[in-house]
Amino acid sequence: MQAIDLEKENKEIVNRYRKLLKHAKPILKDGDAKIIKKAFSMALQAHKDMRRKSGEPYIYHPIGVAQIAVEEIGLGTTSIVAALLHDVVEDTHLELEDIDREFGSKVASIIDGLTKISGVFEHGSSQQAENFRKMILTMSDDVRVVLIKLADRLHNMRTLDSMPRDKQLKIASETIYLYAPLAHRLGLNAIKSELEDLYLKYTDAEVFFEIAGKLKQTKASRDKFIKDFISPVKESLERADLEFEIKGRPKSIFSIYNKIKKQGVGFEEIFDLFAIRVILSSRPENEKSDCWKVYSIITDNYKPNPARLRDWVSTPKANGYESLHTTVMSQTGQWVEVQIRTERMDQIAEKGYAAHWKYKDSASASREAGLEAWLAKVREVIEGNDSDALDFLSDFRQSFFNEEVYVFTPKGELKILPQGSTTLDFAFEIHSAIGYHCLGAKVNNKLVPLSYLLKNGDQVEILTSSKQKPNEDWLKYVVTSKARSKIKESLKEEKKKVAEEGKEILERKLDHLKLHLDNALLQQLITFFNVKSSMDLYYRVARGFIEQPDIKRFKESLDNKRFDKKEAEAPARTFHRHPEEKSKDKDVLLIGDDMQKIDYSFAKCCNPIQGDEVFGFITVSEGIKIHRTNCPNATELLSQFGYRVIRARWNSQQEVAFLTGLKIIGTDRVGIISDVTKIISSELKVNIRSITIDSNDGIFEGALMLYVSDTKQLDELIKKLASIPDITSVTRKSD
Repeated sequence: MQAIDLEKENKEIVNRYRKLLKHAKPILKDGDAKIIKKAFSMALQAHKDMRRKSGEPYIYHPIGVAQIAVEEIGLGTTSIVAALLHDVVEDTHLELEDIDREFGSKVASIIDGLTKISGVFEHGSSQQAENFRKMILTMSDDVRVVLIKLADRLHNMRTLDSMPRDKQLKIASETIYLYAPLAHRLGLNAIKSELEDLYLKYTDAEVFFEIAGKLKQTKASRDKFIKDFISPVKESLERADLEFEIKGRPKSIFSIYNKIKKQGVGFEEIFDLFAIRVILSSRPENEKSDCWKVYSIITDNYKPNPARLRDWVSTPKANGYESLHTTVMSQTGQWVEVQIRTERMDQIAEKGYAAHWKYKDSASASREAGLEAWLAKVREVIEGNDSDALDFLSDFRQSFFNEEVYVFTPKGELKILPQGSTTLDFAFEIHSAIGYHCLGAKVNNKLVPLSYLLKNGDQVEILTSSKQKPNEDWLKYVVTSKARSKIKESLKEEKKKVAEEGKEILERKLDHLKLHLDNALLQQLITFFNVKSSMDLYYRVARGFIEQPDIKRFKESLDNKRFDKKEAEAPARTFHRHPEEKSKDKDVLLIGDDMQKIDYSFAKCCNPIQGDEVFGFITVSEGIKIHRTNCPNATELLSQFGYRVIRARWNSQQEVAFLTGLKIIGTDRVGIISDVTKIISSELKVNIRSITIDSNDGIFEGALMLYVSDTKQLDELIKKLASIPDITSVTRKSD
């Protein structure tokens, strides 16, 4: 074990603290340095015996979080103090009362919002979702809670190397599921991009380093291309007497990865790998006209793609983002995205919400109002939402993490809703009472149903009727959290009334069978009829789904002791597996922290094969399921139910056949199927379970299900198939 050089560590702690103060200096007021020093001393003392997984002193982490908060987000003294102390209540002997006494209620409230909920959670709930809900509740009062949480998450992601693999997967998945979209929503573009890249680095390192390597290799040619592209634009801008700076920067690794995945092409086939950014020094009153002047100059030099013009200068995004985007054709035949913005807009695009406080002119006031309106919307949703944490999380993501659609009221008032919103969402956005009685709508003067998907620029008039009221189907038509919670609220009230009648009916039916409805019997009835709650049970009785013969069956099961309570309440760790699977998969995996041989089965959503990076997930009724780390469902499972994830690694060297799928696309010609099957069956001796081919207008698409021994054999197969003339793409299917 390596000896710890305490003197060296103490020097490093002081250096990091001084660096923090140096960056904070421009924003400090009288007495602020004293408060920060007091917070640093308290954190240093509280964490003095603690170390991170890397072996470093724990205090490096709170200093790192405070550094991000001040340098990369632009927060002030209160946030620096809260960042330095953000872990003391959770991890040390200090209490919230101590923080309140020493630093006041604001700092204590922020730290409370950042402190995880402890204790035992109900079966089926998620601690991760509960913690997220608590943080959002506090955010609605003070947005700094989330900004510091994002700084905390970014520092953790930057230092994730030393964590065990299962923790890396859990933290990375939670990051892409919640925190990267939240950074995007708050306008923290630089942080959002870095979080996404780090997610990819820890969940699919091979792909991450492959793209990073290719970006490095192509840097020289890319720089030359940018220089040649910028040259005529620069001359024209100088002639127009504009003060500007032009930057050329590659897209993030994660966004390139997404394009490769979405378009089903290789790195070499992606043309818009970078964006050119023109940043103007412009007076507030001239910002808009200057941006359009630059657009005019660029399109004089290069032909624009009319379908790719995005004007977020006239109508900023809900998170305050302002910019003019156009895609133009270069002289070499490549599409190039050009972003046009002012220095103020660029600051807000990179640092988001916090950057607004630097600009107090009238132009930024309306933008800040937009962000305040977003927070007001969050508050409104939280106040009316009594669903469980997982539902809350799902609703929140749907309402606040989607891109926006811009629509108008009959009087021309602009409303911004998440993409995928319907006329019913719009009705609830106007007012709950209008939503409850919404009958349909007129969009651009044409009658449309409740389920009509709104498009940018639609003008919407809601039609109501006092007789109309929400029903279950309405939940299929809405995406906003406000609409969902209001509909659920209304249905709950209705359901409550029906359930009260159901309870009386059930009591009468049980009396006939000489049974008395108490808590113990109620629990047995809930389990027997497989319903979620007593309200569901009563509701089903009232609606006639549970009748006297069903109650008699329940009574018989009690009498004959066929209903075994213990079995019905068996914990999720009772593992069962199909006998055929057992013989086939024996000894292939080791599972758990102590790497035992435990029964498991492979998840059908991603069909893992030997050599894939995998994790085990404890399901409620089907034992352990093995998923690939890049499974389509992995992000949700890891981010919501991290406590049910267990380590798994391949162990067996024996030959085992794994079912996997391939998708092949190419130009149709005589004999192409013969070439494909020849390589699969004759050359590589791989068994085909099924093959389906669809040919249309000279293009063919094939879906194959095959049995392979491991990822090595699969990679070889993909490589050989891709080399067949006229085959343009061979990819592994997720399911």
